[in-house]
Amino acid sequence: MDFQTWPIPTGIVSSDPETLNGALVFKDTRVPVESLFWHLEKGVSLDEFLDDFPSVTRAQAEAVLQIAKQLFQTPNFQRIYAVAA
Repeated sequence: MDFQTWPIPTGIVSSDPETLNGALVFKDTRVPVESLFWHLEKGVSLDEFLDDFPSVTRAQAEAVLQIAKQLFQTPNFQRIYAVAA
């Protein structure tokens, strides 16, 4: 998988050096994508996350989760394990 050309649906995320030092954020927000995963790791539900960050849409959050799922299911992910071992 070539991550440079990997398709990420438009309207989901963005990165701008002027916004949070270029952190990956949900498009048209200042909410880092990382924050979704931090919340889920702590046991916060998706609904609670969306209540806490109303500028993030359910479609955006679900798309990010789908992208993460695809990443971990890619056959190339086994290569990542091999390199890390």
